[in-house]
Amino acid sequence: MGFEPRDVRPEKNRVCRGATPEPGRVIAGNLFLHAIRDKQMKKWLIILGIFVGCAAAFVLSYVYVLHAPVSAEQPAKPQVDVPALRAKAESGDPQAQAQLGDLYLKGEGVTNSYAEAAKWFRLSAEKNNAEGQLGLGQLYEAGQGGIPKDITQAVKLYRQAAEQGSAGAQYTLGFMYESGRGVPKNQAEATKWYAKAAEQGDALSQFDLAQRYELGVGAKMDQVEALKWYLVAARQGQPDSAKRADKLKQFLSSSEIAEAQRRADAFSPHPSSPAK
Repeated sequence: MGFEPRDVRPEKNRVCRGATPEPGRVIAGNLFLHAIRDKQMKKWLIILGIFVGCAAAFVLSYVYVLHAPVSAEQPAKPQVDVPALRAKAESGDPQAQAQLGDLYLKGEGVTNSYAEAAKWFRLSAEKNNAEGQLGLGQLYEAGQGGIPKDITQAVKLYRQAAEQGSAGAQYTLGFMYESGRGVPKNQAEATKWYAKAAEQGDALSQFDLAQRYELGVGAKMDQVEALKWYLVAARQGQPDSAKRADKLKQFLSSSEIAEAQRRADAFSPHPSSPAK
């Protein structure tokens, strides 16, 4: 399922806060946490929560969890040597701890356990590992693994990881600023973090950044720069960028299209420098 282009104006970005009755609360929370690990799916869930309701968001989470692992678009991941990974994690390796936490979060190679995921993410985050901070932040945002829901703490962890150069955390922090989750809405800050992730090669961030330049949200409107980012994202297979690029070209001159193409051809992803 591709992400439908959305209007990035601030009033569109609200989160459904309705309570889920027992016993569905635990089931819905677990499915939702699993589904939001996919960045495109996270936005679908929020859009459904706004315009249709929490029940629809839950159903989409359920369908995603059932079918995402067998998607033809996603090649099978290589098998992880769990015992070897666990040995490294237990020896104190923060990257191994974050990876083991991710396996417990997804139930890949181990029995799904948010409590175990929280344990390993926390150990990793305490050693200032960006992936550990990102994973722990997601558990704080969802309120899973014995961790109380705390959006402010989630944002703090996302920021720590983003400032270390994690593209996933930069995207997530941008989304928090865009939607006003745990921080005041700030479209300029959202654009800043999307841009950092986009420069690292994150396709969805590139698509979001293109929309912002096209619509003038959190950045000065720049149709040529918008087309550049649509083209860059389209080359990575982002499902809606090619269509948006074709539509945008209808309003640009041949010289503007050529300039956007030149910029896209010159683009090369590069890692973010850690904040000092």
